Amino acid sequence: MAESLADDIAEIAREAGALAFAKWRTDFRQWEKSPGNPVCDVDIEVNDLIRHRLSALLPEAGWLSEETVDNADRLAQSRLWVVDPIDGTRDFVRGRPGWAVSIALVEDGQPLIGVLDAPARDEVWRAEAGKGATRNGLAVRAGDRSIFPGARVPTDVLPKVDQDLVAIGKPNSIALRIAMVAADQADLVATLRWGYEWDIAAAVLIASEAGAAVSDAFGKPLFFNTPSAQAFGVLATTPGIHAAAIERLADRAKAATT
Repeated sequence: MAESLADDIAEIAREAGALAFAKWRTDFRQWEKSPGNPVCDVDIEVNDLIRHRLSALLPEAGWLSEETVDNADRLAQSRLWVVDPIDGTRDFVRGRPGWAVSIALVEDGQPLIGVLDAPARDEVWRAEAGKGATRNGLAVRAGDRSIFPGARVPTDVLPKVDQDLVAIGKPNSIALRIAMVAADQADLVATLRWGYEWDIAAAVLIASEAGAAVSDAFGKPLFFNTPSAQAFGVLATTPGIHAAAIERLADRAKAATT
């Protein structure tokens, strides 16, 4: 049942990714929901397709998506769909490949199945709780780095205080950046802001199942289907540097929340 369900979710993600990919680098309408927060009509169209398909798959599950007005009814459901129809919209509207369809099925606060479909990168990431993670059908595993200086970080620019780290190219999608840790393409991904569950739910499962260490910015466990649908930051690392990353970020995380 679970494997069939995961296959069904992956097929829905593939269909959604194909729809988005067909309209990528074409003339679509775009605007800003808030300053610096782009959206386009393809986001909405993909969201509608995914909701229709997933609702038919598990009608009893709740719904949380970036492109749907939130409804507190989801809090009463043990299972919840957590969806970002196009994670990395900024790259999508700029014609860059760093975007993905993100779908997670959460059960009792934890991701059970996660899929990232990134057609512009020819990547499909999948994970099931307790069953490992794959990229394009092949198992992925986080790296074994245990020394913090020199850790690879997908970012445009490193702050001066972090010049002992190594900046590498990044997709706009936070989910894909977390997946890079899962596949030993990066050692550290960190955010220091309030972020939404739909940005990270699928990727957190993929990274965890690949052996990465994942937490909020303070090192606390992440939970999903919370009333605010938010967490303060996400930290995904190789297991050997997680404690050092928490220590490095502690003062900044505290300052950002006080």
